[in-house]
Amino acid sequence: MGVAGAFFQAYGEQPAGIWHAPGRVNLIGEHTDYNDGFVLPFAVPWGVTAAVRPREDLTVRIASLQMPGEEQALDDLDRAEGWVRYPAGVLQVMRGAGLPVRGADIMIDGDVPTGAGLSSSAALEVSVGLALSDLYGLGLEPMELAKLCQKAENDFVGMPCGIMDQAASALGREGHALFLDCRSLANRAVPFDLSAYGLQILIIDTGVHHELADGQYAKRRQDCENAAKHLGVASLRDVTDLAGALSRLSGDERARTQHVVTENHRVEAVIGLLRAGAVQEIGALLNASHLSLRDQYQVSCPELDVAVESAVRGGARGARMTGGGFGGSAIALVADDRVDRVRTTVERAYAERGWAPPTFLPATPAPGAHRIH
Repeated sequence: MGVAGAFFQAYGEQPAGIWHAPGRVNLIGEHTDYNDGFVLPFAVPWGVTAAVRPREDLTVRIASLQMPGEEQALDDLDRAEGWVRYPAGVLQVMRGAGLPVRGADIMIDGDVPTGAGLSSSAALEVSVGLALSDLYGLGLEPMELAKLCQKAENDFVGMPCGIMDQAASALGREGHALFLDCRSLANRAVPFDLSAYGLQILIIDTGVHHELADGQYAKRRQDCENAAKHLGVASLRDVTDLAGALSRLSGDERARTQHVVTENHRVEAVIGLLRAGAVQEIGALLNASHLSLRDQYQVSCPELDVAVESAVRGGARGARMTGGGFGGSAIALVADDRVDRVRTTVERAYAERGWAPPTFLPATPAPGAHRIH
């Protein structure tokens, strides 16, 4: 049953429209967004589709094809529980901003692998947010929508994420990555047509499901804020003398600073290589990013490390974990004629350790959020 049919079955009426928002893969620029830094994500073909109909009252009814039995009808959005807090948070933030949003009936259908680090939560927020913007005539620009959805996740869900995930979902463009300055929110589409070079990005979903709201993500963010305060800068984006900064820090603050500053440089280097047509050369920067995330930011895990190391051993040009960490997915830059070898090498490495096999997904840059009906 499609999302429109499920909507009719649940609510007895047809939806007013259907909207889709994609998940994202971050090519490079991890844990830099909340440090006012640079990121380079792209939207992926999987996402969240929302069938929505406005209501005259303030009641919100939400259901999902993937979560049968968890339907919630809310006349008080603060009572939302579980996954429903994400779309409910978008409504709450819109109302809090004085936008003329009333109630809605919402049916969700998603195919982003949850827990894979591909930002299913941002896709959920942005799909519902765009639907509400269209239905209530809000006319929100994509970045305005992304900021509202980020605020919903920060303030309503309690996850202190940066703007990257929501921006990638809202502003994604087919065949392009999104270069985003997370301080100014200046952005531009960067051509990223790997097929022209006989390459592809292979997502390796480890199957290890992570939960970043458990305090580990928040601790990394606090480490960065503390380091910036000790260095007398607004954020780690402003560190220009890395050696001098590291000499004034110790422990976790020193390690986090080293990662953030060097990761920003890696983003800029990748963009330079892409513009020069030296696409194969970005692999070394992906490798360096993973080592920094593993050793300096300490957000990797054995399953991610093995995925990255075995992918490179199998012939990938480069690989790294992507997303917040503690599980989820890795990405590998692989020549078309080496994909089977890379997959086999990774699968064998997992089998040797008695782990369940990972899932492989070829990722191509997809369009951002849009109305489909």
